[in-house]
Amino acid sequence: MEKAGKKNRFGLLGRNISYSFSRGYFTRFFEEQGLKEYSYENFDLPEISDLETLLKEEQNLGGLNVTIPYKQQIIPYLHRLHPEAREIGAVNTIKFTRTGLEGYNTDAHGFQKSLEPFLRKRDHAHALILGSGGASLAIAYSLKKLGIRYVTVSRTPDVGQWGYDELIEERLKSHTLIINCTPLGTFPRVEEKPEIPYDYITTDHLLFDLVYNPEKTAFMKAGEQMGAAISNGQAMLEFQAQRAWEIWQES
Repeated sequence: MEKAGKKNRFGLLGRNISYSFSRGYFTRFFEEQGLKEYSYENFDLPEISDLETLLKEEQNLGGLNVTIPYKQQIIPYLHRLHPEAREIGAVNTIKFTRTGLEGYNTDAHGFQKSLEPFLRKRDHAHALILGSGGASLAIAYSLKKLGIRYVTVSRTPDVGQWGYDELIEERLKSHTLIINCTPLGTFPRVEEKPEIPYDYITTDHLLFDLVYNPEKTAFMKAGEQMGAAISNGQAMLEFQAQRAWEIWQES
């Protein structure tokens, strides 16, 4: 099959990304918009250093998305960072320009747009971010913009973060917005979930999972059983993909 023309090819950078949302989303989008010459494909890189070879071999790309585990590792390979991506410290969208590769972050936009319909600011003034990878940086940025105080929870906590074993009842009950930024629970390992004390979840809580496959994760089910509101990451992905497309089309 003949490849799409120059600048009409887009794709996703990551590792072990056959499950990816992006390829299916953009393939359907191109079909719906009648963009027959446009394509979207996965570029599965064992190491980020393989990017150099990819860029030499694939010189007709119009834009790329970036996913786990390269949202931070990609930065040294870029020529410029959009101010928001620089502040967040992670990139999930790359624009190819005449003067080089420009990095953006649309995760923050997607998260905020998808969170707001569920948000009760009086009840959800304090949040826990589960995980400290590239996605969590965009979530932290969005919470800051929304005026929501947060603490990051990590298996290897840094200064100012909490370990999972530090999540005592008082902390769980006072942090009523809990966002899972880890890949735990992603298909096919659907039984996995972050190790938090779910018995302390209440009807005041909102559990938001960035995982979107399965539709209802073990993390979400555990919160739902305690009466919490829940949401997965599907809408976030759609919003961030729409914003990425806008960026690629900007002159």
